[in-house]
Amino acid sequence: MVGVQTPISLASLEPATLAGFTVEHHATIGSTNDRALELARQGQGQTWVVADRQEGGRGRSGRNWSSPSGNFYASLSLVDPCPMAVSPQLSFVAGVAIFDAVQTLTGCGARLAIKWPNDLLLDGTKLSGLLLEGGSSGASFVMTVGIGLNLVTHPADTPYRATDLATAGYGIDRDDLLAALCISFRHGLELWNKGQGFAAIRAEWLQRAAFLNERITISSGHQPRHGIFETLDPHGRLVLATEQGRIFVEAGDLYPLHNDFGS
Repeated sequence: MVGVQTPISLASLEPATLAGFTVEHHATIGSTNDRALELARQGQGQTWVVADRQEGGRGRSGRNWSSPSGNFYASLSLVDPCPMAVSPQLSFVAGVAIFDAVQTLTGCGARLAIKWPNDLLLDGTKLSGLLLEGGSSGASFVMTVGIGLNLVTHPADTPYRATDLATAGYGIDRDDLLAALCISFRHGLELWNKGQGFAAIRAEWLQRAAFLNERITISSGHQPRHGIFETLDPHGRLVLATEQGRIFVEAGDLYPLHNDFGS
């Protein structure tokens, strides 16, 4: 369900502030990702769908994403952003962009890290999550990048412990975050260049990575796998060094082996 659209202050700012993106704002919406995909299928890319509240927000693996008023919920519509085969790389583009936007507004980069594949951590606890969705639409390939970031509240019953910026001492305005994200995301898209510049994005991501060279557990619906997080390979897969040799992981949930986050 798409809610009634209301003006957003960012819409009145200079186009340069939005780095070429447009913004569609909703007071209440079912899912910003659903609306962004709808726009992409209509041929309208480069649009951020922003909502004050979601009634059907979701995260990876179909998990519910708690969406009370006050936090940040936005999805970017993209039309033919890259060949379909390299589209998972957008997760790393987005992860770096979110990190940089929060760092720009808070200056707390030393407290931030990206937990593979794309969760932003603050002091080791989850601050934001990311969901990529897409597929073919006629002759085009469409995608949406959905972002949820805890500005003022966070859920207590999550597999990985969460936090929010207000609890950490940072009062960030939602519109300021979107403006910063527009700039950092545009930079990331241009650097990535539809996949041709993934080596540069990979290097940026690794500089911001949590638990690199540490012992971790990867849960992916099968037997948990333990090892040392060595690096990302050139395709974006996590390289896990185990007693049996290196394993290349395409998807899953990462937990540090030394604490009690998740299971």
